[in-house]
Amino acid sequence: MTADLSKTELSKTELPKTQLSDKNFSGYFFEDFEINDQLIHATPRTITDGDVALYTALTGSRFVLYCAEPVAMACGFARTPIDNFLVFHIAFGKTVPDISLNAVANLGYAECEFLNPCYVGDTLFVSSKVIGLKENSNGKTGIVYVHSTALNQDQKPVVSWKRWVMVHKKNHSAPTGIDSIPNLSPTANINEQHIPAELSFKSFDTAWSGAPYKYDDYVTGEVVLHHDGMTINPSDHSLATRLYQNNAKVHFDGYAMRSSRHGEPLVYGGHVMSICRALSHNGLANGLWLAAINGGSHTAPSFAGDTISCATQILDKGVFDGRDDIGWIRVETTGFKNCDSDTVKDYYTVDTDTQPVLKLDYTLLIPR
Repeated sequence: MTADLSKTELSKTELPKTQLSDKNFSGYFFEDFEINDQLIHATPRTITDGDVALYTALTGSRFVLYCAEPVAMACGFARTPIDNFLVFHIAFGKTVPDISLNAVANLGYAECEFLNPCYVGDTLFVSSKVIGLKENSNGKTGIVYVHSTALNQDQKPVVSWKRWVMVHKKNHSAPTGIDSIPNLSPTANINEQHIPAELSFKSFDTAWSGAPYKYDDYVTGEVVLHHDGMTINPSDHSLATRLYQNNAKVHFDGYAMRSSRHGEPLVYGGHVMSICRALSHNGLANGLWLAAINGGSHTAPSFAGDTISCATQILDKGVFDGRDDIGWIRVETTGFKNCDSDTVKDYYTVDTDTQPVLKLDYTLLIPR
């Protein structure tokens, strides 16, 4: 029997009234932050083999310490450690909902230190403290400075960093007068504590990395041209931000970004960092362990379709007392988009108006 729909349909007046819920979280604005606020970020994250594999697929990173378990074991680890850039991005992603959901841009990093190795199966718990606030003169935005820390399931610190981000104000017509900028160190103080307790390069074979260059082969001031480039596909940077659970709409909400001044999603700056790190393998293949990020800034936006290339300058180098197997080199990698290797070379050798997209100052541990 066919039902008579005309007799069973409810009129609009008979339907129950819809109640709209306001349980969603829309992020904090500049006025919502106060100095010394303690933020406990939600959704602790257990890192899996799948995360590691996807990171390799997105960046093509070839640093052998993270690619081959026998190599990791020869260097003292019981198993393969996770690339510290991946650790940083996952920890960073935890902070986005509370700090930068209403951000205009992430402006820079300082004093980022990797304090203990991370392995598949480890869980990151992340918290942040507000250490500075400064309202911008336009009255529409302000800069929020935070100090964030990720602990593992044993409450051991894994990574700690400071960053500053430009955040929208809620009320443009109400000046706050806030102007409190923290003192930030230009470099991490590298010492023996930055060497993982188990790490040893005594048995490291350069055949594993395919590059002969060790600590003594690098000279302060020299620039290593990496020559290679990598094009960012739309799926690459969307997958990267989702891998890190970075839910800032500027990175993958194309509809919302149509009305922005850019007209399209911005590539998460951390993805550009990882691309440059991966490209630096050609020339710095034995810069195996990321000990610290001393500072960094995203100097121009990147978008899907851009091709990233980079070069690295050796800023400083040093050794550790009692260690004849490990040295450290402090480097600055500069990332560029949509230019050839001659343009990158000119950036260092002649006056040029080439605009980088990334300036990243970091310290690597390298075999001696």
